[in-house]
Amino acid sequence: MPASNRPAAEPQSETGAERLADSLLQQGVDTCFANPGTSEMNFVAALDKRPQMRCVLGLFEGVVTGAADGYARMADKPAATLLHLGPGLANGLANLHNARRARTPMINIVGDHTDAHLVHDAPLTSDIAALAAPMSDWVGRASTAEAVPAEAAEAWRIAAQRTGIATLILPANVAWGRSDAPMPAPLTLAATPRADRDETASIARLLKSGSKTLLLLGGKALRDAPLALLDAIARATGATLMAETFNARFQRGHGRVPVAKLPYPVGMAVQALASYEQVILVGAHAPVAFFEYPDQPGILTPSECRLETFCAPGTDLLASLAALAGHLGIDTEARTPAPTARTNTGVRPVTNDPLTPDTACALIAALLPDDCIVCDESITSGRSFFAQSMNGARHDYLQLTGGSIGIGPPLATGAALACPDRRVVSLQADGSAMYTLQAFWTQAREGLDITTVIFANREYAILRSEMTNLGINHFDDNARRMLTFDQPPLDWVKLAEGHGVEAARATSTRALKDLLQASFRRRGPFLIEAVL
Repeated sequence: MPASNRPAAEPQSETGAERLADSLLQQGVDTCFANPGTSEMNFVAALDKRPQMRCVLGLFEGVVTGAADGYARMADKPAATLLHLGPGLANGLANLHNARRARTPMINIVGDHTDAHLVHDAPLTSDIAALAAPMSDWVGRASTAEAVPAEAAEAWRIAAQRTGIATLILPANVAWGRSDAPMPAPLTLAATPRADRDETASIARLLKSGSKTLLLLGGKALRDAPLALLDAIARATGATLMAETFNARFQRGHGRVPVAKLPYPVGMAVQALASYEQVILVGAHAPVAFFEYPDQPGILTPSECRLETFCAPGTDLLASLAALAGHLGIDTEARTPAPTARTNTGVRPVTNDPLTPDTACALIAALLPDDCIVCDESITSGRSFFAQSMNGARHDYLQLTGGSIGIGPPLATGAALACPDRRVVSLQADGSAMYTLQAFWTQAREGLDITTVIFANREYAILRSEMTNLGINHFDDNARRMLTFDQPPLDWVKLAEGHGVEAARATSTRALKDLLQASFRRRGPFLIEAVL
C-alpha cells in the first residue's frame, strides 16, 4: 500500500507519569535527584524507561534538595527532585530554603495520594501545598494525565525564567492515568528585558555625583563577564565593588576581578559600610544583620546612606550593565580588568605542628587545583579561606546562602554531577556535616571527584560566638553539652568509610598537604578529617 494511503498511526497511550517525564526531558531537564516512595512508583517506572534522564538517589531528602541546588548553580538550569508526600518534602525543606535564597532554579515533583483517597485521612496524608508554599515560587497540582505535560512545562517556565523553585504535586491517580493526546510543543522563554532607560540614567547620575559609592554585588553579578563590566564602571567613577556576605556562585582567582566580601560579624560589617554615602545593589539584597543583638543595629548601612537597586531579578544583567557603561561614556572594549597574578602559588613551609584553622585554610588556598569548584560550609573554621584564596587558583565559589546548615556535602555532590570534568573541594564544618552525611554515599555510588575537608573542632563553635554576641559570657555544663560533641568524638574516617568514601585524618600541616595533593591526583571522592 502506498505510504499516502496508509491509515494515520494511532496516538500512543501513555501514563501521566510518562507524560511528565517526557515533558521534563523536552524542556531540557535531564537530571532527577530522588528519594521516592509508594506514591511515586509510576514515575519511577516512567524514568526507568528513559535512560536519557540521569536518576541520582539520595538517602535523605535534604541530600536530594541540596544536591539539586548545587547542580543548578553550576549547570545554570534546573534539575528535578522526586520526593515522597508531605513528610518527604518536609525533610527537604531546609535546603529548599537555602536554594530559594540562592535564587536557584529547581522543579520538585512531590507524590501524593489519589484524589479519592485523601478523604480517608490515611497516615501519610498532609497539606503538601501548604508545606511547599513558603519555599516555592510556584505550587501546582497535576490535574489529569492529559494536562500534566502543560503543567510540568509551566513548572519549568517558573523555575527557568524566574530562577525560582517550582513544586508540582503528582497525585497517584494522575500518575497511573492514561492519555493519548499529542504532546504539546516545548515552551520557549520570553526575552529577558534590560533595565529601562530612566533607571539606567538615574544610576548613572548617582555614580557621577561625587558621593562615596559602593556597588554591592550578588547573584549573577559575581560571574566573569558582569564583573569585568562592573570593574570598568567602578574604575571610571571611583565606586567600590564589594560582594554581599553569602553568595550562590562567585567566580574568583587569578586573572579575575578581585572583590572582597561584606563581613558576617555585625560590628565588622557596620565598619565596612560606615563611610559610604550611597549603596547601589546589583543582584544583592539590602545589607542587614543575620540576627538582632542587644545594642546592635539591624540595618548595616549608615542611617543617612542612600540605598538604590539596579537590575532587579528577571532583568538581563549583562545587557543592563553594558547600557550603563555606555551611558557613562565608558569604552568597555578598551577597558579590561586589571590583571591579577596568582600570589599564593607557593606552599608555606609545612611542619608537624598541630593544625589551626588559619594554617589549614592557607594550605588549602595554596594547593587548590585550577578551575576547581569550592563548596564552603566551613562556618567559623574557614573564615580566613576567602581572603587567602583571592588571587589563587581560578575557581567557582559556592556558599551556604540561607543559613540553614547541612548543605555542604549535598551541594558538592550536585556541583560535581553538573561538572564531571572539574575537581570539587568541599570545606565543611563537622557539626553541620552530620545533618546530611548521607551525601557521602551518593558521592561514592556516582564516583564523584570530590575532596572533602572536615574542620573537626568537635563543637558548634559558631554558637559559642553567638552567645557572646548576646552578652552571655559564662555558661556551665548544660550549655556546654548543647554546644559540643567531643564526648564521644565523631570519627570522620569511619563515618566516611561506612558510606563508601576513602578517608584519612590530618593533625599537622604536613599531613594535610600530603593528603590534599594525593586526593587531587586520584579519581572519586576522598575525605580528610582535619583535626583542629
